[in-house]
Amino acid sequence: MLDRLAALAQELRDTEAMLGDPEVVGDPSRLMVLSRRHKELGPIVERAEALRQATEDLEVAREMLTDAQGADREAMRAEVEAAETAIATLEAELRLLLLPKDPNDDRNVIVEIRGAEGGEEANLFARDLYEMYRAFAARQGWKVEVLGSSPSDLGGFSDVTLLVSGEGVWTRLKHEAGPHRVQRVPVTESQGRIHTSSATVSVLPEAEEVDVAIDPNDLEVDVFRSSGPGGQSVNTTDSAVRITHKPTGLVVSMQDEKSQLQNRAKALQVLRSRLLKMEQDRVAAEASDARRTQVGGGGRSEKIRTYNFKENRVSDHRIGLTVYNLDKVLAGELDEISDALVQDERTRQLAEHET
Repeated sequence: MLDRLAALAQELRDTEAMLGDPEVVGDPSRLMVLSRRHKELGPIVERAEALRQATEDLEVAREMLTDAQGADREAMRAEVEAAETAIATLEAELRLLLLPKDPNDDRNVIVEIRGAEGGEEANLFARDLYEMYRAFAARQGWKVEVLGSSPSDLGGFSDVTLLVSGEGVWTRLKHEAGPHRVQRVPVTESQGRIHTSSATVSVLPEAEEVDVAIDPNDLEVDVFRSSGPGGQSVNTTDSAVRITHKPTGLVVSMQDEKSQLQNRAKALQVLRSRLLKMEQDRVAAEASDARRTQVGGGGRSEKIRTYNFKENRVSDHRIGLTVYNLDKVLAGELDEISDALVQDERTRQLAEHET
């Protein structure tokens, strides 16, 4: 570890020198890459220096402890213990910082929420998830933009697509991908019976044009009039856009904007992100045949999380975590669940790395 830390400290110095180079300053793409790397290296080198200092302090304290007497000996023993604790903490932090970095960590994300099984109740639950993520984003200081939506008859969403921007959005929101199950009495239920419905959440890293090259000849573009709940027309011009990527069969539709050009731009933005995620999943699948898709079939039996209204309970089935504050979770207080999922991922990564 010490050799690696020394190499990273030198890389930080080299990066700082390059950031001051006029040629780099005049090249936005290279400047962005170097700035990002500088941001990654800073915390590592800072803790490495703290570890070096703590190690020196421990050596001095141990030497002084051998010659100390009485009260001085107790004081030096306390200094030895404090240095040993600091070293253990810094080494643990460095092991985490030195883990392979997720290539999507610095990207914004596109979140797609769809009502799955359960008819209109599933669409209403999709809106609940939409409101939950908007509130969670506000708590984190993230920006949310609605790229497109298809409202349902009772005020839910058959689907809604969001762009979430800010620091750490991928690190946290990637764990939200998958089928979410709800157990409650639907507004359409006259007998007071609890129903089980589901909505699916897809989380895609936002792709830039340089990440995914799309051949215009591979696209089939259709335009049509926007429609609202029940199918009624909400626009008198053909502003809605549906783009089909013929090589993969992916289809993206956008109709929220009044301009056909704006809807087309948003549809391409989502299509690029889907294609990027598809390629990343393909590469990951080659390394691990056990990898599963995020959403699955969207069935009620497949789920990553259950929201039970009667018990005010939320259960995340991947890590066996259950909390009894569903009302607060739906209001955006996802921190406890999100923190646990991030910590679980880091624990597994450390175990794999050490193995």
